[in-house]
Amino acid sequence: MKLPKDIKEARKIQETLRKKVKIIPLKKVPNFIAGVDAAFFKDEDKVIGVAALYKYPEMILIEDSFAITKASFPYIPGFLSFREGEAIIEAIKGLKTKPDLILFDGQGIAHPKGMGIATHIGALLDIPTIGCAKSRLVGEYKEPRPKKGDWSPLRYNGKTIGAVLRTKDNVRPLFISPGHKIDLKSSIEIVLV
Repeated sequence: MKLPKDIKEARKIQETLRKKVKIIPLKKVPNFIAGVDAAFFKDEDKVIGVAALYKYPEMILIEDSFAITKASFPYIPGFLSFREGEAIIEAIKGLKTKPDLILFDGQGIAHPKGMGIATHIGALLDIPTIGCAKSRLVGEYKEPRPKKGDWSPLRYNGKTIGAVLRTKDNVRPLFISPGHKIDLKSSIEIVLV
């Protein structure tokens, strides 16, 4: 993953990658899905990326992997991919079995530039990705009803960019958005399994 030297270069990288992003129906049902996330060591400039691979749709854990990298880019809202991405990519590469789809704790196209971490890394690796965030970054929505599977559209600049989805009865909804090589309908179906 190419790390930018400054915010101007980071914007250019996002613009270049955005041209590669495809929001299309999922071509085939995945056999293996990875869930990924990153965290920071307290008082250190290191990032740990983790990946857990599951057999789908049974959701049986097959293997996991982690990688520790230096945080070489500062925290700047909207540019999280440059801070966490390298560790996450290394954790994905550490899996013995290649995932058919990756779920990210973060945004897909529900991002000011349409380039959340799921979209960014999905375009880099050319693999279907979904953003599953606990909070909204952009957009407007109405609260979905309280039952599992209830959802409402997340809209931004006149377009539907995601779904506000209840994954269980009476819990806070997640903000789901396609990342790359998947559409919203397929993203919702995958997350609800």
